[in-house]
Amino acid sequence: MTAIIPRRAMVLAAGKGERLRPVSERLPKPLVTLGGVTLLDHALDGLARAGVELAVVNVCHLADQIAARVAGRTAPRVILSRETELLDTGGGVANALPHLGAGPFFIVSAKQAWTDGARPALHRLAEAWDDARMDALLLLQPIELAVGFEGPGDFFLDAAGRIAPRGAAPAAPYAYMSLQLVHPRLFAGAPPGAFSFWVPWRRALAAGRAFGLVHDGGWCQVSGVASLALAEVWIGRERV
Repeated sequence: MTAIIPRRAMVLAAGKGERLRPVSERLPKPLVTLGGVTLLDHALDGLARAGVELAVVNVCHLADQIAARVAGRTAPRVILSRETELLDTGGGVANALPHLGAGPFFIVSAKQAWTDGARPALHRLAEAWDDARMDALLLLQPIELAVGFEGPGDFFLDAAGRIAPRGAAPAAPYAYMSLQLVHPRLFAGAPPGAFSFWVPWRRALAAGRAFGLVHDGGWCQVSGVASLALAEVWIGRERV
């Protein structure tokens, strides 16, 4: 059966980018360039290549600059979800749910770039999606291939594809790529206001409905100034 590719997505672009100060005091982190392309456009271009038609972009810090950047964009078409105060990752998505429809949708953070492997990463997520078993399907990168990622890893992955958080373990083999496919029911009963993805993830983990898929391409994350420099080297190699 051919996978149904979700036509809607959420792009997280509201944060202050505090680790990129002083640059992020005048320029929102999603508009920082990597290989001559803004992080926001890396996300939106990836969604467009996958066939996504509508992207909801949340904005708060220096929101007018991001609004100007996406004005008139049609692939994908962009709707802004304005936040008067930061709602964190989970709260930002929950706030935008009325625009995201009743079926599964992609979530991607505008702080990274990825390259596809044998098949487009977003298509692989859609192909792996099982609506009867899943509320969230996270794209994971082996920690040794995660450029710019800082930390000992985020998740373990079992033979059935279910994820388990690192918890108290000294290390875990996979980094979460800030890219996932979710169903709106993941946010059922979510609290009002600001909260992180860990609030709905914990419920999905407890119910055995949180899964992971290992990426077969490249990925870099931009957190601070040092990781931006690493990412520039990485993207230069990827283009070669």
